[in-house]
Amino acid sequence: MKRFLALLFCCLTLTACSPSVAQERQFLDLSVSFLGEVQLPKQEVEGTPVGGISGITFDRQTQKYYALSDDRSNLAPARFYTLSLDWPNPEQAPDAVIIEQVTTLKDANGAEFAPGSLDPEAIALSPRGSVFISSEGDVKHKIAPWIKEFDLATGQEHSTVRLPARFLPESPIREEDPPHGIQNNLAFESLTLNWTGLSAEDPFRLFTVPEAPLVQDRIPAESEENQGRLRLLHYVVNPVGDPVIVSENAYLLEPPPQLALSHGLSELLALDTEGYLLSLERSFSLSGITARLFQVVAGNATDTSRIAILGGPLSTVTPLKKQLLLDLTDLEIYLDNLEAMTLGPQLPDGSRLLVLVSDDNFDKQQVTQFLFFRLAGV
Repeated sequence: MKRFLALLFCCLTLTACSPSVAQERQFLDLSVSFLGEVQLPKQEVEGTPVGGISGITFDRQTQKYYALSDDRSNLAPARFYTLSLDWPNPEQAPDAVIIEQVTTLKDANGAEFAPGSLDPEAIALSPRGSVFISSEGDVKHKIAPWIKEFDLATGQEHSTVRLPARFLPESPIREEDPPHGIQNNLAFESLTLNWTGLSAEDPFRLFTVPEAPLVQDRIPAESEENQGRLRLLHYVVNPVGDPVIVSENAYLLEPPPQLALSHGLSELLALDTEGYLLSLERSFSLSGITARLFQVVAGNATDTSRIAILGGPLSTVTPLKKQLLLDLTDLEIYLDNLEAMTLGPQLPDGSRLLVLVSDDNFDKQQVTQFLFFRLAGV
């Protein structure tokens, strides 16, 4: 019966994503207002240096946050932290962020991950007492990216989400074959899920997208185009069987700022309303860090899973629709390396707390910055 229901859910999902239905979706009437900032002091917890926060997720049942460090098991074993907020006045930003616990990740054999064997970047809490975590891998050392599911309480690996071959940085079989796969250190920075079920046994959706275009999707240097083309993966995770890819869609980055040294998508966040997400695009330039927050709508975006290369003209491809919500430079505050984003609890006026966090790269000159916003219209 469970297998039948899972297959039925997939059929309904595919129907719900058909162009005749999806094209009717419009942007939600969202608004974002800044509440304040908390900077986490440099510290150690349970013998591990706190830093490199690259992903964060929220548990509505316990009101706890889980923040992933991108330490590659070099300073301490790969891990995530349990956080809570000192928040006496919900009309304002919290006073402090409190680190309560460290959970070490363990591989399928129950061992800690070896130094340099992973690059953890994003975390998403599931309804079945687990977290999904993505690793960028390391192309230079032939370490593939992955998405795995871990037990929330023990950190033990449960399963692996299969990635399409075009995302994997494998060498061409023949010399004349073009290279393909993720670019080094520009892979799965983002991971988010949407669950609208009534029990932990109900299926849920999982979304991820690389930070930068795949090697085969890079725009030729002579092209006048300046919007990088990303491939957003949309999975359905069922109670039985492997996760199923429902669709793959093109996401267009904004043109990079002038003199940008690096520009890409650092985080993705699924909203409760199906078919709607937030994306965070971040840029590094000689003048500092900039970041912009967008609303993304699935709409009638083209499925790109059968398109070998996205680097050419997009005349036959309809990308995901997006709308600027906030240019964070308008806040006129110092911005660090923003990489993590999650929705927190509901606020007294019915809006939701939106939390953005920076990765300090374990650098004394950088900070772990928590930015708090009121997100209305969700």
